[in-house]
Amino acid sequence: MTREALRELLLAVRQGSCTPEAALAQLAGLPAEPLVGDDGQPFATLDHGRALRQGFPEVVYGALKTPEQVAAIVGRLYAHHPNLLVTRASEAAYQAVQALAPEARWDATSRLLFIRRDTTRYGIGRIVVVCAGTTDLPVAREALLTCEVMGNETTLVADVGVAGLHRLLGHLETLRQARVIVCVAGMEAALASVVGGLVAVPVIAVPTSVGYGTALGGFAALLGMLNSCAPNVTVVNIDNGFGAGYVAALINRQPGIQESTG
Repeated sequence: MTREALRELLLAVRQGSCTPEAALAQLAGLPAEPLVGDDGQPFATLDHGRALRQGFPEVVYGALKTPEQVAAIVGRLYAHHPNLLVTRASEAAYQAVQALAPEARWDATSRLLFIRRDTTRYGIGRIVVVCAGTTDLPVAREALLTCEVMGNETTLVADVGVAGLHRLLGHLETLRQARVIVCVAGMEAALASVVGGLVAVPVIAVPTSVGYGTALGGFAALLGMLNSCAPNVTVVNIDNGFGAGYVAALINRQPGIQESTG
């Protein structure tokens, strides 16, 4: 969209010949922004229309990107959006980003880099993140922080796996007050079915790559969760705490609420 076309669209809204909803539909197709490195070669193409289409800006996957690339991408997104996420970010990437965005924070456990200037609660209720063991915490915290940056009230219930089921039952009231639950577990991943059988809300199960030989890097947990007999359990990819948190945030979001661009 050209500047003139955008100006005409805004004038149409002001004059009443175009509704705000129709204008938003057009702006959802905003052009992408290419980024070029010091060597003159392109390395990224930013999607500035994603917040309009999906309610949250483009999330950066930090693994295998250089600190300079992460900082360049975040720098451009930072100019347009109050809240940002970079998953699987290194400490070096965090330091590069913080040099241009002092509000940036980095969680060493989950390796999630985030900026949260808008603290508005967009969620209707509470999202509860449950994990089976302490070794599942990196994935659980990735889900938890994703939910928080997207404007949700959250609670973390940690180390309540089925080997000591009484630990989970001690949090039963918290589970039943949730609007959405993210359940993170490795090994045989039985926790997701147990949690699903206790509540009447969506349970997003996250298999982790925690376990000995036949856990097969999380495949045993994945298959166990996919075969859950609890009908309210759905499953994301192995170690994908971000994906679970993102979907949970969308489920919990108030109807019609989009990300603030202020």
